[in-house]
Amino acid sequence: MGVSDLIAAFIQEALEEAQGAVELQRSDLAQRFNCVPSQINYVMSTRFSPEHGYIVESRRGGGGYIRITRVRADRATLLMHVINSLGDALDLQSARAITGNLVQGGVLSEELGRALLAAVSENALRAAPRMLRDELRAAIFKNVLIQQV
Repeated sequence: MGVSDLIAAFIQEALEEAQGAVELQRSDLAQRFNCVPSQINYVMSTRFSPEHGYIVESRRGGGGYIRITRVRADRATLLMHVINSLGDALDLQSARAITGNLVQGGVLSEELGRALLAAVSENALRAAPRMLRDELRAAIFKNVLIQQV
């Protein structure tokens, strides 16, 4: 079992004990699992994302914390949360991760996930100046998801 799996299991257990919401210190988790704080961020973004039924709030810095809440939301609410959490720019790696989580969580079909990734791919956006591609990718991504609500 890898470090990410151990961290995720620990957080899952804490969520069960706390009955759906827990507040953790990023630095305490990093010390506990002898890893860098970015490893904690990775676990948060891949295992405790809105697409997986969690809302994660965090504050960085010395007294920084991570608050994780398990939510049971319908498909439309989940999609709206993802749409609202996207910024004005979206890199391809993040688009792939979000799409993968949505497909894995059953929110999007595999067919739609592949079509969405094709629409926001570097190849599809190659006519746009490189410095505008992430903004264009975010706009396309959001609009496709809005159509699914």
